[in-house]
Amino acid sequence: MNIKLRYITFLLALVSICGNSLFAQNTRTEKDLLGEKQIPADAYYGVQTARALENFQVSGVPTSFYPDYVRAYAMVKLAAARANADVGRLSKEKLAAIEKACQAVIDGKYHEHFLVDLYQGGAGTSANMNANEVLANIALEMMGKKKGEYQFIEPHDDLNMGQSTNDVYPTTLHVAMLLHNDKVVKEAKALSASFHKKGDEFKNLLKLGRTEGQDAVPMTLGQEFHAFGNQIDAAIDALVKTEAYLYEENMGATAIGTGITASPGYAEKCAMHLAKITGKPMHLSKDLVAATSSMQGFVMFSGAMKNLAVTISKISSDLIFLASGPRTGIFEINLPALQPGSSIMPGKVNPVMPELMNEICFKAVGNDMTVTMASQDGLLQLNAYEPVVAVAIMESQGLFYKGMPLFRTQCIEGITPNEKVLKHYMDRSVGIVTALNPVLGYDKTTELAKEALEQDKGILELIKEKNLLTDAQIKDLMDPAKLTSPTGPTGATQVAAKKTSDTKKKRKSKSK
Repeated sequence: MNIKLRYITFLLALVSICGNSLFAQNTRTEKDLLGEKQIPADAYYGVQTARALENFQVSGVPTSFYPDYVRAYAMVKLAAARANADVGRLSKEKLAAIEKACQAVIDGKYHEHFLVDLYQGGAGTSANMNANEVLANIALEMMGKKKGEYQFIEPHDDLNMGQSTNDVYPTTLHVAMLLHNDKVVKEAKALSASFHKKGDEFKNLLKLGRTEGQDAVPMTLGQEFHAFGNQIDAAIDALVKTEAYLYEENMGATAIGTGITASPGYAEKCAMHLAKITGKPMHLSKDLVAATSSMQGFVMFSGAMKNLAVTISKISSDLIFLASGPRTGIFEINLPALQPGSSIMPGKVNPVMPELMNEICFKAVGNDMTVTMASQDGLLQLNAYEPVVAVAIMESQGLFYKGMPLFRTQCIEGITPNEKVLKHYMDRSVGIVTALNPVLGYDKTTELAKEALEQDKGILELIKEKNLLTDAQIKDLMDPAKLTSPTGPTGATQVAAKKTSDTKKKRKSKSK
């Protein structure tokens, strides 16, 4: 028994020794101003990222959730490295390794190592250091070195050379939002085109327009859908124009805009390289102190995002209203039936895609308020709340460029008209009476409208009963192209109506 116990004890000790040895081999020691910390040996991040992972466990959404945001870091760091090399501060050997590392990230590699939560204190310092550490360790491997051998390439001294989080972070956000905006604009244009296509398809379908929920004047269903498309076109135009506020960047400002630690000429060179790398007309702000302390660019761009949200939300609500029913609502159009609409009411189908878009739009409007509050509360030469601005704007962008194609393909492209319903409303409504003003006069049309409501008759029905217009005149009047044009009924109809009126006057005169 003693031999067996000794053997078992020996094995446990051996396992313990081997385990400790394996543990030692699976970590590396890094240190910062707070002391040493064990980092997984295979991790591309370093000590400051590790601390952020412990401190900012908030949303569970890491930087890598937005691939273009990660690419933006690599683009900014690449531009900075080339600028530092241009001014003679970064060696060619280090530049070559950093360029390879940055390009790999731009190409979509290593993104899973950008781990810091989007919500973070420190005005984005942790996100910047995450990028510095990951890119440094990628570069080290490309030089044939081991991760953590910072004597060859150092996250602060080399990747953050002549920089501060206070110029890197906002510039990276500008680039990321520009990359995202390309996707948003592309999808918005496709959505607009879908509405315009429906506008062409419905161009000859007469319907009644409504103002304040009440019958107004005739229009075509095509005009209504073209109007939806044109509203989105205007929102796209605003998005494109407000990009100009994101083209301005503050690289070289460093801590507060004075450029401390940056070399002469670096800022200008960095702007030049960043423009080439991104393909966007990036340029240096004329006042780096102002650019570092203010977030006007984010406010302006977020405003354009809110405008898109308000526009699409109104359109979505209009579609819900137009499709309401099917028996007790407007029911002028059919939305595609995508899924059962109730767990209790058989046969019910809900307008789920316009509802989804409304939810996205409501969130985007709320995000704009977040940007407003965060932007106004930053103190003096730096706004510490930039991370929540990043979260708000990029979330809105992500929701839009993922939601709009669903809205287009699952809803707009499948909309069909209810022609019988459209005709019924046209025949029964008093709204047509406005179009008769130039023909019969305001007083007469007012009498007709009142009589139609009192007798529950349609205007055209009364006109025929009273022989106010001939069938030919009514047909001419109800021509969609003429009825919905800016000039109203044609001159021919007015002349014919005048002749009818004159004939009646002559008959009355002779009878007297």
